[in-house]
Amino acid sequence: MAAIQGAGPFSPSPLAKSRFARIVLETNATRIGLHGVDFRSSFLKPIKAMANDCGAAVSGKNLSQMAKTVGKATNIVWHKCSVDKCDRQQLLEQKGCVIWMTGLSGSGKSTLACALSRGLHARGKLTYILDGDNVRHGLNSDLGFKAEDRAENIRRIGEVAKLFADAGIICIASLISPYRKDRDACRALLPERDFIEVFLDVPLEVCEARDPKGLYKLARSGKIKGSVLDFMFYRN
Repeated sequence: MAAIQGAGPFSPSPLAKSRFARIVLETNATRIGLHGVDFRSSFLKPIKAMANDCGAAVSGKNLSQMAKTVGKATNIVWHKCSVDKCDRQQLLEQKGCVIWMTGLSGSGKSTLACALSRGLHARGKLTYILDGDNVRHGLNSDLGFKAEDRAENIRRIGEVAKLFADAGIICIASLISPYRKDRDACRALLPERDFIEVFLDVPLEVCEARDPKGLYKLARSGKIKGSVLDFMFYRN
């Protein structure tokens, strides 16, 4: 887990004073620094595939070659290819992983995701951003904002992010995703250390003052009820 430093619920957010925010992502393997859109590639250490990543299955577990039932699908068998995740990582000279950015609407998730992607691109690293709104333009256009639809939205994005990571790509997912159980379900899809969760801890009043999509204004006026309102103001 990582969070914007100095942006606790009772302290002024650095984003309220400056267009730069210090964010630190920490795992057992690496530490990545990012200064908002003022990104300098020297802040990043090289991301390389580790020897123990070779041969890792898509889900982080060994998949049986026996026919099985998965969800509503019956009699299906995982077909293993001779080109695996390790081969793709060696080709790209990077480690495939998922950086999951979560936070309130207006906290800066998309801005930071794009800045991180640009910085990694400048270092010759292949990334892809899964933005919550962007994915709803296509893959998840059939989903609304009911509780079950929101859970399915995150589940689908988690599955797509897993495939990107298995392809050796650094996948940056940027969406509100307020519920820990949904984020943990996505984390469980990946091998240990391949899922980096980043919470943008920006105070509600700062996010509401920005209100880039007008959602807070609609919520306060009662034009958004139940569906979007509850998860805009809640996170666990």
